[in-house]
Amino acid sequence: MTAFVSALDLFSIGIGPSSSHTVGPMRAALDFAGRLGPGTLESVDRISCVLFGSLGATGIGHGTPDAIVAGLAGLRPEDCDPAAVRGAWSTLPRAADGAGTVLLGGSRPVPITRDDITFAPFTRLPGHPNAMTLHAWARDAAGTERELLHETYYSVGGGFIRRASEDAGGAASLAGGPRASATAAPGPRRATAAATPRHPLPYSSSAELLALCEEQGVGLCDIARANEEALHGREALDAGLDAIWAAMHSCVENGLVTPGVLPGGLGVKRRAPIVREQLDAHDCQPVRERDTSTEWLHAFALAVNEENASGGRVVTAPTNGAAGIIPAVAHYYLRFVPGASPEGIRNFLLTAAAIGSLVKANASISGAEGGCQAEVGSACAMAAGALCGVLGGTPRQVENAAEIAMEHHLGLTCDPVGGLVQVPCIERNAIAASTAVSAARLALLGDGTHLVSLDTVIETMRQTGLDMMTKYKETSEGGLAVNVIEC
Repeated sequence: MTAFVSALDLFSIGIGPSSSHTVGPMRAALDFAGRLGPGTLESVDRISCVLFGSLGATGIGHGTPDAIVAGLAGLRPEDCDPAAVRGAWSTLPRAADGAGTVLLGGSRPVPITRDDITFAPFTRLPGHPNAMTLHAWARDAAGTERELLHETYYSVGGGFIRRASEDAGGAASLAGGPRASATAAPGPRRATAAATPRHPLPYSSSAELLALCEEQGVGLCDIARANEEALHGREALDAGLDAIWAAMHSCVENGLVTPGVLPGGLGVKRRAPIVREQLDAHDCQPVRERDTSTEWLHAFALAVNEENASGGRVVTAPTNGAAGIIPAVAHYYLRFVPGASPEGIRNFLLTAAAIGSLVKANASISGAEGGCQAEVGSACAMAAGALCGVLGGTPRQVENAAEIAMEHHLGLTCDPVGGLVQVPCIERNAIAASTAVSAARLALLGDGTHLVSLDTVIETMRQTGLDMMTKYKETSEGGLAVNVIEC
């Protein structure tokens, strides 16, 4: 079975502050509302939801209940107004004070209160630490409730979701993103993973991916493009990649000019505009005192993650908590690498997606499942490999860059202070962006030969995530979350 995940799904345009705690639950609620078909939707008198595990532990700080109410109302993370999501649940009355209303599926008015969403942080369902169960209820004339439908969903990272009822059969993750049919791209078939018209060049490991590159005499981005074009067609693929980059670019631009304090009560100031002003002042001098490329790289990453923390428009890359790394490195490429081009950005995104597919298939991109190594470590590996590729690296150098980046994030915990994607997440993205550039440059100095393979490091990350104590995996029960005094 191929590890391939389309870049148009892996890089999903959504909203902050979390892909697993905001985007995924919104998609789950939207899917649930869609399953209430004609005859059932009209009978619904109440909706309830239970948030389990990590969703229950840090859901309020991540805006999970707001996202659920918005999803029930038919809003989609990829095109909704972020302002319409903020406060969708938190402004509802308690049950004792009456009820608000949600237009279920965008049409059926149903009473809803804050108490219709409950939290069970110490109950972990077997499918994934991020779990939620939605119930639809009807009332008879005597006021007795009967259940019409219930579904349990797992938010598995990056905005991807699974329904528990399909989980045993290994169903593919559900996610937003464009789809288009097209004739399969030409190319040889390999026996290591089943080739289909949708995935003519399948791979399940970096070793298989490198073997494909050698057989074809092409780079990782070319293998990814062949699979993408078989799924979407060239025109739709390029339009989708350009839309992803436009959203990433807008996120950086907005973050660089928006001052203020981030929501949530920690009083964290937005630093990206201040850094931009300092760098602009330095760079406009007739004689520059220093190279500011690394500082700009940091500013780009800060800008994205401050936008994310404020609940703004952001691209999961591959998650929201790690969303600043890939856009920051891509902006670094465009601004500071001679010969950089829009086509280079497309190749950058394709290469990053090829690497991210391997991580998602063979380990995890979920902080609740693997700690921050699964989010920031994965994004750093994707960015490092992608930069190495557009700088002219061979496939083996690209694989080496991704391996270097991930190897030095092994064991990284996820311990957000106050359950917010702010501390240490924002600065962590800036530092990881620097690591990605360093890993790419270091790999280019070699010939691609190295002792530890990317496959080995991905498997090590998976094992490390299993061994990591639960309190260090997006629960706010350990690490900085309990050692930083919230003011």
